[in-house]
Amino acid sequence: MTNTTIKSSFYAYLSRLRWIKRWGLKRNALDENVMEHSWEVAVIAHTLALIKNRYFGCQLDANAIATAALYHDVTEVITGDLPTPIKYHSPAILNAYKRIEHQAETELLQLLPDALQDDFRALIQHEQQPIEHQVIIKAADKISAYLKCQAELKAGNSEFEMAAQQLAQNIANLQQPEVVFFMQAFVPSCGLTLDGLMQTN
Repeated sequence: MTNTTIKSSFYAYLSRLRWIKRWGLKRNALDENVMEHSWEVAVIAHTLALIKNRYFGCQLDANAIATAALYHDVTEVITGDLPTPIKYHSPAILNAYKRIEHQAETELLQLLPDALQDDFRALIQHEQQPIEHQVIIKAADKISAYLKCQAELKAGNSEFEMAAQQLAQNIANLQQPEVVFFMQAFVPSCGLTLDGLMQTN
Protein backbone atom coordinates (compact mmCIF):
# COMPACT_ATOMS: atom_id res chain seq x y z
CA MET A 1 0.00 0.00 0.00
CA THR A 2 1.40 3.41 -0.92
CA ASN A 3 1.99 6.12 1.65
CA THR A 4 -0.57 8.83 0.87
CA THR A 5 0.73 11.13 3.60
CA ILE A 6 3.69 12.22 1.43
CA LYS A 7 3.40 15.88 0.43
CA SER A 8 5.53 17.58 -2.23
CA SER A 9 5.46 21.04 -3.81
CA PHE A 10 7.49 19.87 -6.84
CA TYR A 11 4.64 20.13 -9.35
CA ALA A 12 3.38 23.34 -7.80
CA TYR A 13 6.78 24.80 -8.69
CA LEU A 14 6.70 23.33 -12.21
CA SER A 15 3.26 24.75 -12.88
CA ARG A 16 4.70 28.23 -12.34
CA LEU A 17 6.91 27.90 -15.44
CA ARG A 18 3.98 29.43 -17.36
CA TRP A 19 4.64 32.71 -15.55
CA ILE A 20 8.36 32.89 -16.40
CA LYS A 21 8.72 35.11 -19.47
CA ARG A 22 11.52 34.63 -21.98
CA TRP A 23 13.42 37.28 -23.96
CA GLY A 24 13.13 39.76 -21.11
CA LEU A 25 15.58 42.30 -22.58
CA LYS A 26 13.66 42.67 -25.83
CA ARG A 27 10.36 44.21 -26.84
CA ASN A 28 8.15 41.26 -27.73
CA ALA A 29 5.21 41.28 -30.10
CA LEU A 30 4.43 37.69 -29.05
CA ASP A 31 5.07 36.78 -25.42
CA GLU A 32 6.67 33.41 -24.78
CA ASN A 33 6.89 31.64 -21.45
CA VAL A 34 9.21 28.86 -20.33
CA MET A 35 6.46 26.23 -20.22
CA GLU A 36 5.48 26.61 -23.88
CA HIS A 37 9.13 26.92 -24.91
CA SER A 38 9.91 23.65 -23.11
CA TRP A 39 7.13 21.84 -24.98
CA GLU A 40 8.43 23.14 -28.31
CA VAL A 41 12.01 22.11 -27.51
CA ALA A 42 10.75 18.65 -26.51
CA VAL A 43 8.90 18.00 -29.76
CA ILE A 44 11.80 19.35 -31.84
CA ALA A 45 14.31 17.24 -29.90
CA HIS A 46 12.11 14.17 -30.31
CA THR A 47 11.97 14.75 -34.07
CA LEU A 48 15.72 15.39 -34.33
CA ALA A 49 16.41 12.10 -32.55
CA LEU A 50 14.07 10.20 -34.86
CA ILE A 51 15.66 11.81 -37.92
CA LYS A 52 19.08 10.80 -36.67
CA ASN A 53 17.86 7.23 -36.15
CA ARG A 54 15.99 6.77 -39.44
CA TYR A 55 18.25 8.66 -41.81
CA PHE A 56 21.70 8.61 -40.23
CA GLY A 57 21.98 5.15 -38.68
CA CYS A 58 21.84 6.01 -34.98
CA GLN A 59 19.96 4.34 -32.15
CA LEU A 60 18.97 7.18 -29.83
CA ASP A 61 16.16 6.90 -27.29
CA ALA A 62 13.91 9.60 -28.75
CA ASN A 63 11.37 9.30 -25.93
CA ALA A 64 14.03 9.78 -23.24
CA ILE A 65 15.39 12.79 -25.12
CA ALA A 66 11.92 14.34 -25.40
CA THR A 67 11.31 13.84 -21.69
CA ALA A 68 14.65 15.39 -20.74
CA ALA A 69 13.93 18.32 -23.06
CA LEU A 70 10.67 19.01 -21.21
CA TYR A 71 12.75 19.60 -18.08
CA HIS A 72 15.71 21.40 -19.71
CA ASP A 73 14.81 24.84 -18.30
CA VAL A 74 13.01 23.70 -15.16
CA THR A 75 15.44 25.51 -12.83
CA GLU A 76 14.21 28.82 -14.21
CA VAL A 77 11.18 28.49 -11.96
CA ILE A 78 13.67 29.45 -9.22
CA THR A 79 16.28 31.49 -11.10
CA GLY A 80 14.06 33.15 -13.70
CA ASP A 81 15.16 33.36 -17.33
CA LEU A 82 18.58 34.97 -17.63
CA PRO A 83 18.89 36.32 -21.19
CA THR A 84 21.73 34.81 -23.22
CA PRO A 85 23.61 38.14 -23.74
CA ILE A 86 23.85 38.53 -19.96
CA LYS A 87 24.65 34.89 -19.25
CA TYR A 88 27.60 34.92 -21.65
CA HIS A 89 28.66 38.51 -21.05
CA SER A 90 31.74 37.37 -19.13
CA PRO A 91 33.24 34.15 -17.72
CA ALA A 92 32.57 35.44 -14.19
CA ILE A 93 28.83 35.88 -14.85
CA LEU A 94 28.59 32.51 -16.62
CA ASN A 95 30.35 30.69 -13.77
CA ALA A 96 28.19 32.43 -11.18
CA TYR A 97 25.03 31.50 -13.08
CA LYS A 98 26.12 27.87 -13.38
CA ARG A 99 26.59 27.74 -9.59
CA ILE A 100 23.12 29.23 -9.06
CA GLU A 101 21.63 26.81 -11.59
CA HIS A 102 23.28 23.83 -9.88
CA GLN A 103 21.88 24.96 -6.51
CA ALA A 104 18.41 25.31 -8.05
CA GLU A 105 18.69 21.78 -9.48
CA THR A 106 19.54 20.44 -6.03
CA GLU A 107 16.66 22.28 -4.39
CA LEU A 108 14.12 21.04 -6.94
CA LEU A 109 15.29 17.45 -6.51
CA GLN A 110 14.94 17.75 -2.74
CA LEU A 111 11.29 18.73 -3.18
CA LEU A 112 10.56 15.23 -4.50
CA PRO A 113 9.83 12.20 -2.32
CA ASP A 114 13.04 10.27 -1.65
CA ALA A 115 11.96 7.27 -3.74
CA LEU A 116 11.54 9.44 -6.86
CA GLN A 117 14.69 11.53 -6.67
CA ASP A 118 16.91 9.11 -8.59
CA ASP A 119 14.31 8.90 -11.38
CA PHE A 120 14.33 12.67 -11.81
CA ARG A 121 18.04 13.27 -11.25
CA ALA A 122 19.05 12.81 -14.90
CA LEU A 123 16.13 14.98 -16.03
CA ILE A 124 16.94 17.92 -13.79
CA GLN A 125 20.73 17.70 -13.54
CA HIS A 126 21.81 18.12 -17.16
CA GLU A 127 25.31 16.73 -16.68
CA GLN A 128 23.75 13.38 -15.69
CA GLN A 129 22.32 12.94 -19.21
CA PRO A 130 24.19 11.12 -22.01
CA ILE A 131 26.24 13.55 -24.11
CA GLU A 132 24.35 12.64 -27.29
CA HIS A 133 21.09 13.56 -25.56
CA GLN A 134 22.51 16.90 -24.44
CA VAL A 135 23.68 17.69 -27.98
CA ILE A 136 20.22 17.02 -29.45
CA ILE A 137 18.45 19.10 -26.78
CA LYS A 138 20.82 22.04 -27.22
CA ALA A 139 20.22 21.98 -30.98
CA ALA A 140 16.45 21.87 -30.41
CA ASP A 141 16.74 24.80 -28.01
CA LYS A 142 18.49 26.88 -30.68
CA ILE A 143 15.93 25.93 -33.33
CA SER A 144 13.09 26.90 -31.00
CA ALA A 145 14.74 30.27 -30.37
CA TYR A 146 15.23 30.77 -34.11
CA LEU A 147 11.54 30.06 -34.77
CA LYS A 148 10.61 32.60 -32.08
CA CYS A 149 12.79 35.19 -33.82
CA GLN A 150 11.18 34.44 -37.17
CA ALA A 151 7.70 34.81 -35.65
CA GLU A 152 8.68 38.19 -34.20
CA LEU A 153 10.08 39.37 -37.53
CA LYS A 154 6.91 38.23 -39.29
CA ALA A 155 4.95 40.30 -36.77
CA GLY A 156 6.98 43.34 -37.86
CA ASN A 157 9.27 43.44 -34.83
CA SER A 158 12.77 44.32 -36.05
CA GLU A 159 14.06 43.97 -32.47
CA PHE A 160 14.83 40.33 -33.29
CA GLU A 161 16.78 40.82 -36.54
CA MET A 162 20.26 40.39 -35.08
CA ALA A 163 19.23 37.51 -32.82
CA ALA A 164 17.74 35.71 -35.84
CA GLN A 165 20.97 36.16 -37.82
CA GLN A 166 23.14 34.97 -34.93
CA LEU A 167 20.97 31.93 -34.28
CA ALA A 168 20.91 30.99 -37.97
CA GLN A 169 24.71 31.07 -37.95
CA ASN A 170 24.93 29.13 -34.69
CA ILE A 171 22.61 26.45 -36.05
CA ALA A 172 24.63 26.19 -39.28
CA ASN A 173 27.84 25.91 -37.22
CA LEU A 174 26.46 22.84 -35.42
CA GLN A 175 27.02 20.80 -38.60
CA GLN A 176 24.62 18.13 -37.35
CA PRO A 177 22.97 16.30 -40.28
CA GLU A 178 19.70 15.85 -38.39
CA VAL A 179 19.57 19.61 -37.79
CA VAL A 180 20.20 20.37 -41.47
CA PHE A 181 17.41 17.91 -42.36
CA PHE A 182 14.99 19.53 -39.89
CA MET A 183 15.78 23.07 -41.02
CA GLN A 184 15.22 22.16 -44.67
CA ALA A 185 12.17 19.92 -44.22
CA PHE A 186 10.17 21.55 -41.45
CA VAL A 187 11.18 25.16 -40.85
CA PRO A 188 10.14 26.82 -44.14
CA SER A 189 6.44 26.12 -43.61
CA CYS A 190 6.50 27.57 -40.09
CA GLY A 191 6.12 31.05 -41.54
CA LEU A 192 2.92 30.24 -43.41
CA THR A 193 -0.55 31.33 -42.35
CA LEU A 194 -3.23 28.72 -41.70
CA ASP A 195 -4.65 29.35 -45.17
CA GLY A 196 -1.19 28.94 -46.67
CA LEU A 197 -0.67 25.66 -44.81
CA MET A 198 -4.00 24.30 -45.98
CA GLN A 199 -3.24 25.23 -49.60
CA THR A 200 0.18 23.59 -49.32
CA ASN A 201 -1.34 20.36 -47.98
